Amino acid sequence: MSSIVVTEKALKEIKRIRETDPTAADSNLRVMVVGGGCSGMSYKLGFDKDPAGANDKVIEAEGFKIIVDAKSMLFLSGTELDFTDGLNGTGFVFKNPNAKRTCGCGSSFSA
Repeated sequence: MSSIVVTEKALKEIKRIRETDPTAADSNLRVMVVGGGCSGMSYKLGFDKDPAGANDKVIEAEGFKIIVDAKSMLFLSGTELDFTDGLNGTGFVFKNPNAKRTCGCGSSFSA
């Protein structure tokens, strides 16, 4: 099972959020794929204080953990998680080689 690649810019932003948001402190980043969005599936990011479950994939990065459930990993394998703060918007960006189609906003896809 392949992993998710997290860029330096994304790691820096994840660290910044963890340091400035008290609800995210000492939490793991959970990356999920959920049903919905204009293309069928959407990406969801959140901070989770719960430990990884038996079916979760754990990615160690810069002293913290990124957790992906097994079902989401089927859609995210080989994906790059990046962060952009350019003129076209600010936020996390998924570069997913498994996406057959993406929407204009980039937050949903079909596989």
